[in-house]
Amino acid sequence: MDLEGVKRYLEKNRVENASTIDSMPLRFFETFILQGLHVDLVEPGRVICSMKVPSRLLNAGHFLHGGATATLVDMLGSAVFYTYGAVSTGVSVEINVSYLDAAYAGEEIEIESKALRLGKAVAVSSVEFRKKKTGKIIAQGRHTKYLPPSSKL
Repeated sequence: MDLEGVKRYLEKNRVENASTIDSMPLRFFETFILQGLHVDLVEPGRVICSMKVPSRLLNAGHFLHGGATATLVDMLGSAVFYTYGAVSTGVSVEINVSYLDAAYAGEEIEIESKALRLGKAVAVSSVEFRKKKTGKIIAQGRHTKYLPPSSKL
């Protein structure tokens, strides 16, 4: 692909009326990703959720988009820290995801988030995606967060 071809590829979804995108509600993507997610278990250091993969979260190959998976790692990997009574989940330092299999529209998946460490300055979680029917692992993620010091005022 030539340089202009790369530019066309990246700009192909550009909306001529950018005000439409700019007028979307703040953090709309959270609702977009989490709609249909069911919380099945919450206990200290662990959250298990399930969802049927919605067609809005599919990629061009017609399976769960890697960006949606990474966003779920971010959100569920952060939420698990609240199970310890954290008032804030800090800011992301690193997120990584290993994609091991595909999940298709309508397929039920289970997502398990575990807190691996909740220290004074750093928190780490793991998030595993499985096919609910077979238990086969779809993806594994790890999320590292910086926890700012609490105010002493």
